[in-house]
Amino acid sequence: MHLDPEVCEKARKALDPRFDGRFFIGVKTTGIYCRPVCRVRPPLRKNIDFYPTAAAAEDAGFRPCKRCRPETAPGTPAWLGSSAVVSRGLRMIEAGVLDGDGSVEDMAGRLGVGPRHLRRLFVEHVGAAPLSLARTRRVHFARRLIDETELPMAGIASAAGFGSVRQFNDAVRRTFHQSPSELRRNAGGAAGPVVLRLPYRAPFDWEGLLAFMVPRAMPGVEQVVDGRYRRAFGSGGWIEVRSAENADALEVHVRGANGGDLIGIAARVRRLFDLSADPSQIAEDLSRDRRLRPCIRRRPGLRLPGAWDPFEIGVRAILGQQVSVKGATTLAGRLVQRFGSPSSVVGQESLSHLFPEASTLCDAELEPIGLPRARAEAIRVWARAVDGGSISFDGAAPLEETLDALRALPGFGDWTAQYVAMRAFAEPDAFPSGDLGLRKALSDGKDPAKERDVREASEAWRPWRSYAALWLWSSLGNEPPTPKNPTRPRKKT
Repeated sequence: MHLDPEVCEKARKALDPRFDGRFFIGVKTTGIYCRPVCRVRPPLRKNIDFYPTAAAAEDAGFRPCKRCRPETAPGTPAWLGSSAVVSRGLRMIEAGVLDGDGSVEDMAGRLGVGPRHLRRLFVEHVGAAPLSLARTRRVHFARRLIDETELPMAGIASAAGFGSVRQFNDAVRRTFHQSPSELRRNAGGAAGPVVLRLPYRAPFDWEGLLAFMVPRAMPGVEQVVDGRYRRAFGSGGWIEVRSAENADALEVHVRGANGGDLIGIAARVRRLFDLSADPSQIAEDLSRDRRLRPCIRRRPGLRLPGAWDPFEIGVRAILGQQVSVKGATTLAGRLVQRFGSPSSVVGQESLSHLFPEASTLCDAELEPIGLPRARAEAIRVWARAVDGGSISFDGAAPLEETLDALRALPGFGDWTAQYVAMRAFAEPDAFPSGDLGLRKALSDGKDPAKERDVREASEAWRPWRSYAALWLWSSLGNEPPTPKNPTRPRKKT
């Protein structure tokens, strides 16, 4: 990835928070790297180099600054690289494909390229190889657990995705030049339950996200109350997500989790609340269109609502066909009560169930909960596709391949496929051009715009068409509309 030294130098001098996490500063005289918002005495320009990622700075031999804490900077967005392969690869790393026994060779195969070419692309676009990025992700997550929790070191090693305590100790020493025990002793220890702080780039429309989730919260599985999101997981665990005070971050309070679950929980929450987005860049690009400009002004910091469980979003999308949001939530509650596993959450009686696994719904009799036969069969086919592996959520496939695979399933018309791509696959460029709401939002004040005109207009919004769709829907004063004709019946051959 190319960094403009003049732009980086101006941002460094201005301590501009918009550039926090976009690049890092390696100080050659001290061997330390910092965030561009670090308030230490600025070094001379001749003594610094700029790096696109923390991993790139660490590969160059720099260690993190103890004052600005680079490991707490907002994460590098998954779309940072101009290469589509790199963008998909970054999402896979965030999902943990290189943790444990994961290999670059396997990752490259799923992306359809050779491992050497993949390493070359990563170095070119993000400044570091895939394994370096994965190691930095693990060790920085471990540092937060050392400082912010009382978990034992063996538990932190497991939670951060390290294969052994020895590997964990070596990685921490190599990065921070101190042992894990020394880091905790210097931090003064931490008390209370596990609390993960996940930074984001401001602005952040937290209230808008919660407003989207309130009518969709599935009874027994999740709830939104008092400005907080709660959800059950595992056999008896639950999380509560709230906005952190005096910080651009979300606080995730975790109860009943195994240590090894924590890095996965953090990744799920980041995806659910779209914490990797760069709202300033997205707004700047889309504001060039006069039709989107007023929508963006009204709702700055809009985020793409994601998924805790991508399979769940597909089921929810099918349940919502031809019914209201409230009706779909009622059906989802019935499905959870009948097919979901009980959850033994302590102190949260409203979180009583887990959403059923794909294997549970492959042959389930869904019609008794109030579903038409065709829609019940669509859920069963979706479950079989996910359970059998023909639909994967690892982010390796390009958008068009993902959409083709979804549209090939009975019950998945283009609207449903695009909606699932937006939320379950976190695709920033999905766009249901035939949606009546989008056509109304782009109308001339009389008749809805033609689908062809909507599709042509959307080409200028790439690669942020999912965000454009959300802003246009919000301009109508309502939620994304329900597809009236999700798919046409297939002819028997």
